[in-house]
Order: sequence, then C-alpha cells, then structure tokens
Amino acid sequence: MYEYTGNEEYMKAEGRVFKFGDNVDTDVIIPARYLNSSDPAELATHCMEDIDKDFVKNVNKGDIIVANKNFGCGSSREHAPIAIKAAGVSCVIAETFANSINIGLPIIECPEAAKAINAGDDVAIDFDSGVITDKTTGQTFQGQAFPEFMQKIIKAEGLVNYINNK
Repeated sequence: MYEYTGNEEYMKAEGRVFKFGDNVDTDVIIPARYLNSSDPAELATHCMEDIDKDFVKNVNKGDIIVANKNFGCGSSREHAPIAIKAAGVSCVIAETFANSINIGLPIIECPEAAKAINAGDDVAIDFDSGVITDKTTGQTFQGQAFPEFMQKIIKAEGLVNYINNK
C-alpha cells in the first residue's frame, strides 16, 4: 500500500482512482446496518456499497478515493475510515473532509486535485512533499505535506499502535 524507498521517512502511495461527489457521509461509506461488527475485514466487504455496489469488487490494494466537499461528514464513527482502509484504499483526496489519521488512513485536502482527477486515473502521492501527480493526465497538484509524526502514525497503522509501539 505504501512504498518505502530505503529512507524510512519517505512515503508515497499510488493507485487507481475511485471518484465520488459532495457530502459522502459515514452512513454511505459503511451503512449503519453493518455497525454490529468492528472487524475491519467484515466492514471492508460492505464499504461504499450504497453509493457504488461494485466498489468492493473493483477496489485493489493501494487504490485512492478522490471526492469533492465534505467527505466523511455525519457521525464521527471510526467504522467508516476503518472500512475504507481495510478495503485497500491507500489515501483519500478531497476538497474537505473529516479526520481519519487516527486509524492510519492518509487524507489530503486539495480542492484543485479533487476537481481535476477523474475516476480510473492513476494517481501518485508523495507524502513528504504533498505533491499529487495524476499519471494519466500528467497534471500535478500541491497538497499539504505530511509531518514526520503523522507519517509515523500511518506507518504504525494508527495512533493506538503508534503509542503502543513507543
């Protein structure tokens, strides 16, 4: 999912894009009818099914979600980012959204990228610089770079693991 190139401080993600619009709330990401489970693998099997019934069949490890405004709005349940991450998504790029870093899911706010990147594009993200490259079109966008402490949380697969490993 994440590539480490000798230097453990260098992180990047690369994958095919799944594109979603505005106001994709946590009930769409993981429908409430599945909240009786906290098993990441089980949650992943239902990820995004109410907005894209074929998402789980088509997503591959490392793929990227690009959305418009207000991604992950609604309740602040952690089931939503857990389902996304367990489905294999390596990063979410959106104009705006709720924080998912606590479970180790990288998120980058970049309105220009969210508007320009299309479903099916191949995208690479350099977490050190914040540069997002649409390899399909050749366009690049500047998102926020990930500070070292956030990269350590991502590498540890979440805040709890990071703290426990210290």
